[in-house]
Amino acid sequence: MHSVVFRIIGSNASIDDLVQDAFLEIFRSLKGFRGEASLGTWIDRCTVRVVYAYISKRRLRSPALEVIPDVVSKAPNAEERAIARQAVRHFYAELERLDPVQRLAFTLHAVDGRPLEEVARLMEASLVSTKSRVWRARQALERRARHDPLLADFLERDADREG
Repeated sequence: MHSVVFRIIGSNASIDDLVQDAFLEIFRSLKGFRGEASLGTWIDRCTVRVVYAYISKRRLRSPALEVIPDVVSKAPNAEERAIARQAVRHFYAELERLDPVQRLAFTLHAVDGRPLEEVARLMEASLVSTKSRVWRARQALERRARHDPLLADFLERDADREG
């Protein structure tokens, strides 16, 4: 659950609270578990709902500053590591601007590496709408990257790792 929350919202002081909220949601909803999906999938779905509610509420307030941990890097010098950390900050700042359902779909698929079919099940959405959400999020990030060299470099490196 912690990794799902982390990959969706990035480094944030609220991660522990969100994981605890997800545990509470799971405990409260356990009597409604019908066994139609695996227990792990059902737990992920509950976790995604908790994070979605958090993101939706947070959009109404001004964004909070977050502490970003060091990026594990094979870069030989401190300057390159600092640039990589800054690129991650830009990436999560742009994710913050996305529509919550697009952000969830994109992070579950592109960041967490889940197949689109699983993302659709977790979000209780059709495969077509999930593909559309991921595509729209990717397009928005690429549009913003045209004006942000750090973000462009980060997305390019991420695409190189995928392909």
